[in-house]
Amino acid sequence: MNTKHDHHHGHAHGDDDHSHCSHDRGKVADTVIRDPVCGMTVNPQAGKPTLTHADRLYHFCSESCRTKFAAAPQDYLTAKDPVCGMTVDRSTAKHFLKVEGEKFYFCSAGCKTKFEADPTAYRDGNRPVAKPAPKGTLYTCPMHPEVISDRPGDCPKCGMALEPMGIPPADEGPNPELVDFTKRLWVSAILALPLLALGMGPMLGLPLREAIGEPQASYIELLLATPVVLWAALPFFRRAWASLVNRSPNMWTLIGLGVGTAYVYSLVATLAPGIFPMSFRGHGASVPVYFEAAAVIVALVFVGQVLELKARERTGSAIRALLDLSPKTARRIAADGSESDLPVEEIQTGDRLRVRPGERIPVDGSVVEGQSTVDESMITGEPLPVEKSKGDGLTGGTINKNGSLVMSAEKVGADTVLSRIVDMVATAQRSRAPIQGAVDRVSAFFVPAVVVTAILAFIVWAAIGPEPSLADALLAAVAVLIIACPCALGLATPMSIMIATGRGAGEGVLIKDAEALERFSKVDTLIVDKTGTLTEGKPKLTDIVALGGTEESRLLSLAASLERGSEHPLAEAIISGAEERGVTFVEITGFEAKTGKGVKGLVDGTSIALGNAAMLADLGIDPAALSEKTEALRGDGKTVMFVTLDGTLAGLVAVADRIKPTTAVAIKALHESGMKIIMATGDNERTARAVAKSLGIDEVRADVLPEGKKALIEELRANGAVVAMAGDGVNDAPALASADVGIAMGTGADVAMESAGITLVKGDLNGIVRARRLAEATMRNIRQNLGFAFGYNALGVPVAAGVLYPIFGLLLSPMIAAAAMSLSSVSVIANALRLRFAKS
Repeated sequence: MNTKHDHHHGHAHGDDDHSHCSHDRGKVADTVIRDPVCGMTVNPQAGKPTLTHADRLYHFCSESCRTKFAAAPQDYLTAKDPVCGMTVDRSTAKHFLKVEGEKFYFCSAGCKTKFEADPTAYRDGNRPVAKPAPKGTLYTCPMHPEVISDRPGDCPKCGMALEPMGIPPADEGPNPELVDFTKRLWVSAILALPLLALGMGPMLGLPLREAIGEPQASYIELLLATPVVLWAALPFFRRAWASLVNRSPNMWTLIGLGVGTAYVYSLVATLAPGIFPMSFRGHGASVPVYFEAAAVIVALVFVGQVLELKARERTGSAIRALLDLSPKTARRIAADGSESDLPVEEIQTGDRLRVRPGERIPVDGSVVEGQSTVDESMITGEPLPVEKSKGDGLTGGTINKNGSLVMSAEKVGADTVLSRIVDMVATAQRSRAPIQGAVDRVSAFFVPAVVVTAILAFIVWAAIGPEPSLADALLAAVAVLIIACPCALGLATPMSIMIATGRGAGEGVLIKDAEALERFSKVDTLIVDKTGTLTEGKPKLTDIVALGGTEESRLLSLAASLERGSEHPLAEAIISGAEERGVTFVEITGFEAKTGKGVKGLVDGTSIALGNAAMLADLGIDPAALSEKTEALRGDGKTVMFVTLDGTLAGLVAVADRIKPTTAVAIKALHESGMKIIMATGDNERTARAVAKSLGIDEVRADVLPEGKKALIEELRANGAVVAMAGDGVNDAPALASADVGIAMGTGADVAMESAGITLVKGDLNGIVRARRLAEATMRNIRQNLGFAFGYNALGVPVAAGVLYPIFGLLLSPMIAAAAMSLSSVSVIANALRLRFAKS
């Protein structure tokens, strides 16, 4: 919507324009006198009408505004700022806008600027904030769908925030957890950088600590690390505590223990260094602190969490995109013949509705009056609109192309096809478990082992260690917990995914999340839609066959000229084909369209007809002369239309949805990779088999509707197959969401892309081959990263516990433990960077 400023009575300035001194130019005057009725600024010296109300003088731009105010002053005294909700005095408001005749007052220039950027977000009191879930909403964990609660909170298994089940509201605000975590990430990162410089400076040859002084450096680190640990990391500690209470140790348990131990140890070492023996002290006889380890761990884990939350936030986008296909209102025809627009929620079964050209069908039903063509591609996936007349069925969300229809509502609300598709997508999306589950499964054993090792190290050193045994016992326990903290674990998956998604995007392969990559590397069966996936999705004129002495150019000229008066969905293909071939159009008179059959007309007294076999039957013409050619064309998946001149068969034209040039090569490559390929399409059996035969596709399922595609996937998965589904239409969304991996063509519907795990930007099937190679390389990389993360811990924990002391007299200090932990992160990052050069 365009924002426009309304002006009154030929006033030459905008609503906020006033006379200013040169040094105040561009600012709003300190005092604004505004007509409280119309909002126009008024010059009190101009002799305009005034009125005193409640001992206050009000100024007006005209007598009309003064009269309105006098009649109901309470209506014009104050207004609510639509952005922040503050009450504003209308007669002195500095900031004012008029949008499509509606007046808006603002408390500040900031609120006005926000409103101007997106008026629709704030009009009618619609402020973009997250709304509470409806009463009775159930909540589930995105990682553990079996966890269901009647209230929001954290998952008892993994600590992740529970999300509302069901269909998200169309006006849902931003994810509060993502907003909160993003803010905590920025604070953690900003404070962790100087901490890292101070803590690791000596190892890198930076004399920062020496310049500042060791005691002062420790206090600076304490000051920087405290907000990170005691504020930013609070969600991590809550999840760690929940994991202990629920006896479900996981990644958060390790993070909580590691961060907490590093911070508490460093806090004591800073505030009371005298209690530590010499064995604790490093260079300069100072007690080393590990504030930087605590802060960096928090910042790095937040990086992974924000990346994951952003991917999860898109989960509801597919459903909202589907809901947007349904019109918000419907035009109901009352018993007395009057018509009125009502919210679609109020439509009842049996209501008569009018659907005008260009409008979406509001609900499922059937035609009772009129005829038109309807674009049903969102359901069937087929590009050609379908002719509709009395008695034909209509599906909510499809588009009425050209004629006016009166329909009877038969299925409303949750019973419509669109609503069922929405429900299928929502259910399929909730049924998934992300790759991080593997980390938690390992953590379930790793965490208790680390804690037990730290306790045992303390006990053994305290009991039999050399003096000072207690100090060394504490040293060993702290080193174990610090070296075991999963800093690299938090990076292992996000780093690989970030680099893989960037690499994929550069090659036209958009990857939604780690789960899609993990699953796609294991796929052995690929289901493809026909239209828009294997084919271009746009019908083209392919063949012209002329009989007798008629020339092909003459035949095409007559057919295309006749189709210029038609609204048939194939007309555009014939006309475009004629234009491409440079054919001359002729004048047609007496044009007549026969619904479901074809069109007729006259050229210089010669009657012309173009249509199907039913049209020929009406004209009493036998198509036998072209029967062999007709069958061959239809066998190739083409639609045939006959042309007659003065009651004689003159030839035919054929239209088809062409196969993409890259499809055959891609199919061959996918076969070579070991994939079985199945084509599932809403098109008819004959056309589907013709396309499949030409491409060497293994299996064909034709006349398949959305439920059928989803059922096919479930059937294959029940037989042990790992299934990927490639499609581009709204009709493919449930299948894309329920497959192990959904692959959307970027040239198709937005909802298909939102439902898919992988999107091919260029709609090129060869992208699937590139995506498969990238998926395999990424999963190898992630497994290597996890190996580095756990491997460092597996090697470092025993060393930190002191197993080398009896042989080498070596006891690992917490400083070395922190360095080893940091090295594991460096290894993970370096390994992930190799994905930039992986073969694809």
